Amino acid sequence: MQPKLITGPIEHRQATRFTGDDGPPGSEPRRVEIDSDGRPVVWTDAGVFAFEAEAWWETAPPALDSPPELPQPWRGYVEDGQAVDLGRFGAEAAMVWFHNQLHLISRDGFSEVMLESFPPPLQHFHCGSVGADGTVWLGGRQGAVCLRHGSWEYYGGPRYLPADEVVDLAADDEGGAWIATSAGLSRIERVSLTLEQKAARFEEQVRARHCREGYVSTCQLASPGDLERYTHYASDNDGLWTALYVAAQCFRYAVTGSEEAKGRAWQSATALLDLERRTPISGFPARALVREGENVIKSGGEWHRTETWHAPGEKEPGPSPDGPWEWKGDTSSDELDGHYFALSIFYDLVADEPQKREIREVVERITDHLIDNDFLLIDLDGQPTRWGVFSPRYLNGSWEPERGLNSLSILSHLRTAHHICGHGRYLDAARELIEEHHYAINTLNQKILSPGDVNHSDDELAFLCYYPLLRYETDPDLRHLYLLSLERSWQIERPERNPLWNLIYGSLTGNPCDVENAARTLGEIPLDLVKWPVRNSHRNDIICAPKTGRFGEVECIDPLPADERAAEKWNSNPYRLDGGGDGTSEEDATHFLLPYWLGRYRELLE
Repeated sequence: MQPKLITGPIEHRQATRFTGDDGPPGSEPRRVEIDSDGRPVVWTDAGVFAFEAEAWWETAPPALDSPPELPQPWRGYVEDGQAVDLGRFGAEAAMVWFHNQLHLISRDGFSEVMLESFPPPLQHFHCGSVGADGTVWLGGRQGAVCLRHGSWEYYGGPRYLPADEVVDLAADDEGGAWIATSAGLSRIERVSLTLEQKAARFEEQVRARHCREGYVSTCQLASPGDLERYTHYASDNDGLWTALYVAAQCFRYAVTGSEEAKGRAWQSATALLDLERRTPISGFPARALVREGENVIKSGGEWHRTETWHAPGEKEPGPSPDGPWEWKGDTSSDELDGHYFALSIFYDLVADEPQKREIREVVERITDHLIDNDFLLIDLDGQPTRWGVFSPRYLNGSWEPERGLNSLSILSHLRTAHHICGHGRYLDAARELIEEHHYAINTLNQKILSPGDVNHSDDELAFLCYYPLLRYETDPDLRHLYLLSLERSWQIERPERNPLWNLIYGSLTGNPCDVENAARTLGEIPLDLVKWPVRNSHRNDIICAPKTGRFGEVECIDPLPADERAAEKWNSNPYRLDGGGDGTSEEDATHFLLPYWLGRYRELLE
């Protein structure tokens, strides 16, 4: 096993927007400077205002040092509009944007193109500022950029700015800046947090707005960015997203012994079990559940009413003790993958004997349902659900694109069910699929590459299935095949710097797993998880892929930092340049919590 990576405090970008009643008086900021006391001072059409004690106060225009005058011919270029004076590196050099290049100008007029082979993300700047630490900030019509520690950062869109039209900006002494835009001000700060501190912050975020009856998912906001007014959302995949939260809390409990983590894990594990216990079909878990009349937004699709509940320890279901519920059908393989993944981890790390009995009952019914129905998930209409297909009649026939992943899934589920329930018939079913229908060999090429339909949601499902399968499989020949499959999948996924894929791979193989890149991405996940619109396809520093993605989206060759992409779970496309939402929903932070606590539990992260 590789040594654990010890991570220290990490700088996180954070933006505070000042618009409307929160901003300085006036219709539009025109200029921003940092005065000798370190206060931001803003000029608007209503006067001059300084920000102090969390409020804006009218003030006299501060005395500001005049920058050294530009030497000729550069002063003339600026005066006639050929160049833009962007600021000073002290008294030693001026920064000028000239003919789409960034020039540094010495006192005697000597010019050197700055970072000629390392262009900034944007062009056409009209303001700039240099911080005391040498951080360079530039602003233009499409946002602001920052050169810090040898890397360019891009700030555009409402996650960071009230508007992309930057009017002026001023660097502060801590690596941040105050940015005046046509719609208001934004303060960009550097917040230093360890990954553990970030996990605690995200834990609060999940509990504050994303946990409903134990189910964890996104929430809908009353208006863009309004975290005070929200409504819970019952999604297509509450079963999967809740499962990931269960696993995160289990790993957290195993690392810390936290009774809070243990209680939260069981609350959400119980919610998972109820997805099966409240449907009228034995062994059929719902996509989502809501109490009848509950104030919740339901995703579209098949919703059914139920007044039954299969109580723990009972042979047959009976009447619901807490009234009628509604359940969403057409359940996907996503839910099954989540159930077996999370319930197995809870079973091993957290459960007492009564909890293990509850888990065994549900896992047994789900697994028996699959076996009894030729490895199909059969809905109310007697037909397989759209994606609940694991039968060799399909996978070795017309379902060829799903063959690898779904073979991996059902083998993982059967091995997990045997571990939890102990029934030999589950191993017999797996052996039949392996020996008569070559399911183990099917797993080798489960990751589909272009020109096939590259589905990043399937990547998540695959790694969730690898984890229990390789923990429980003891046959050395089968383990060899599954490890070959995992190796191929991870090598393809490796450029994405995905912390969950990397840490699952490392924990199952003991091989180096780019843990530094896993920690880097965990550090980059934005603190603001509102699904703001994000646009990057106009940038000058990105190489676009020759083909578009699965949904026609423009892609880049190398994924951008997570804090410059849309806030999304790991089922999304990390190469997508433009995306997000309209700011009226917030993602839950489980996509940080699960890999972080997995890495801690497996002693890959400290």
